[in-house]
Amino acid sequence: MKIIECPRDAMQGISTFIPTEKKIDYINQILKVGFHTVDFGSFVSPKSIPQLKDTAQVLSALDLSNTSSKLLSIIANIRGAKQACNFDEIDYLGFPLSVSEEFQKRNTNKKIDDALCVVEEIQNLCSKYNKQQVVYISMAFGNPYNEIWSPDLVVNLTDKLSNLDVNIIAVSDTIGCANINTIESLFTILNHEYANIDFGAHFHSNLDTCQEKIEAAYNNGCNRFDTTIKGYGGCPMAKDDLVGNIPTEQVISFAQSKGINLKLKKDILEEILNDISLYFH
Repeated sequence: MKIIECPRDAMQGISTFIPTEKKIDYINQILKVGFHTVDFGSFVSPKSIPQLKDTAQVLSALDLSNTSSKLLSIIANIRGAKQACNFDEIDYLGFPLSVSEEFQKRNTNKKIDDALCVVEEIQNLCSKYNKQQVVYISMAFGNPYNEIWSPDLVVNLTDKLSNLDVNIIAVSDTIGCANINTIESLFTILNHEYANIDFGAHFHSNLDTCQEKIEAAYNNGCNRFDTTIKGYGGCPMAKDDLVGNIPTEQVISFAQSKGINLKLKKDILEEILNDISLYFH
């Protein structure tokens, strides 16, 4: 099982600017824990996400000398992808694609078909600069805009991504609306049809339903989970009220119940949990 810890997602919707030094300290602590990947920042317009305007500064001060974690940065266009490609330290470029035209417009100011063209260009950049693209299929379980939704929309989009040689896809419940049956059926279909793709879960959820959503995804072939410590975060581009992320602690607890050794440094994670109020208020 892979845990992708997402301090970027935890921070991006907070309106009060978190000092750069605090971000650096927090992410450096996270890097010591041993997560598979750390989603640390984004190269997007500071007008859209002002909280992350210091991503390059943060990256320059990260201590990567004693970590097994890979780094992921979110990008929303070719310009951001080119920026991220300038940094050898970054392993993954994450691009938000959606089954919702409205959300695609809100997030990247593009139609879905145009966004797919961007995915193709980013894939070419990744090949050139020895990186991997992670595509997030957002609103994969429904949307707040009264747009038509069905699992077929997710499968059809996956098919197009497969044809572009994208091999990591995070199936995203952007507003926390997924139910267990839909999670089970969607991951079953995707893992059966696209064995060449590593499917992950990027779930926003209330705490009451976290465990059952993790279990539903895992039991149907998902071994990659995006999380944030204490469940902080949410997508500020989706709607006004943020729905938090799956808490890292819940996935760790689930893994332990299945006898999965995540090889994490629990003492350091405990320190972060104890000191979390230093970073988030």
